[in-house]
Amino acid sequence: MKMKSKKEEYRPRLSKEENQIIEQHRALQVECEVNGIPMKDVNHYWYKGKSFSLHVKNKGVSLDVVREDMIKAMDKHSPSYPKLKRKKSKEPHLLVIDPADIHIGKLATSFETGEDYNSQIAVQRVKEGVKGILQKANGFNIDKILFVGGNDILHIDEPHRKTTAGTPQDTDGMWYDNFLTAKQLYIDVLETLMSVADVHFVYNPSNHDYMSGFMLSDSIQSWFRKSKNISFDCSIAHRKGFKYGLNLIGTTHGDGAKLPDLPLIMANEFSREWADTKHRYVYTHHIHHKSSKDYHGITVESLRSPSGSDSWHHRKGYGVGGVKAVEGFIHSMEHGQVARLTHIF
Repeated sequence: MKMKSKKEEYRPRLSKEENQIIEQHRALQVECEVNGIPMKDVNHYWYKGKSFSLHVKNKGVSLDVVREDMIKAMDKHSPSYPKLKRKKSKEPHLLVIDPADIHIGKLATSFETGEDYNSQIAVQRVKEGVKGILQKANGFNIDKILFVGGNDILHIDEPHRKTTAGTPQDTDGMWYDNFLTAKQLYIDVLETLMSVADVHFVYNPSNHDYMSGFMLSDSIQSWFRKSKNISFDCSIAHRKGFKYGLNLIGTTHGDGAKLPDLPLIMANEFSREWADTKHRYVYTHHIHHKSSKDYHGITVESLRSPSGSDSWHHRKGYGVGGVKAVEGFIHSMEHGQVARLTHIF
């Protein structure tokens, strides 16, 4: 008679329910291996004899994945820009190009609002608008371009389709796709502008994309790190100042300080530039429509947006019938703003 081993002799007997749990666990391991799903990512599941219904954690796309994609794109492009030599103009002018409130990722449908707007339309309008501004500026000798970035370039600031403050939005596409779309748009536009004149890129933080907009501007600065024909001001400061001849040009999104307070704020924050200039302007955004007012020693002007009205804005009547446009301005080094350029959609 064969004697039982000690291990077999004292092995505890499992109940039917316990055996079923073990069987399910082994089946789950096989199911996860077949589908390439880590078991730790399974929140809960239903086992139906021979099939599973799995509920897996929605992790989206990690920052590491987005960063790797950006690095691969940069390595593939190898962004090395040779320095372009410019001839000095006898009558130099600054061209300000300011595509305001683009909102890449915003969704509007003509069925509800009377017009369609999505990421593809946003990119198309900005490129068309910049091209239109350049054509309208042909009669001037442009020796410098001030490109104003930020200002709600992106529509949301988190994976749950909300703004920085947590306001839900109707969106087109995933957040990471829209980030990469905006990055490529800026690269394409800046490369076009650099063929015309040296460029200064200024970034304005904004309320829809306070974090992602900053990261986007930083990635653009990194992309053009080897170029000698473009400079950047990508700090998180809410107001920026740029001096061109006798011009002081301020830019801000417009969701912070009240417009009547901007003249005194600019005089304090940019006191040296204020003292050295005669023609002073602040270009603001955020409200998506045109307004302009002269104050003592400075003009404050709000810009139009190329973006359409989404469901909420259309329901409230905001922006209905408003002009959709990309705007630009030409500044003489001595005489200040001498022309406004508007490309209307």
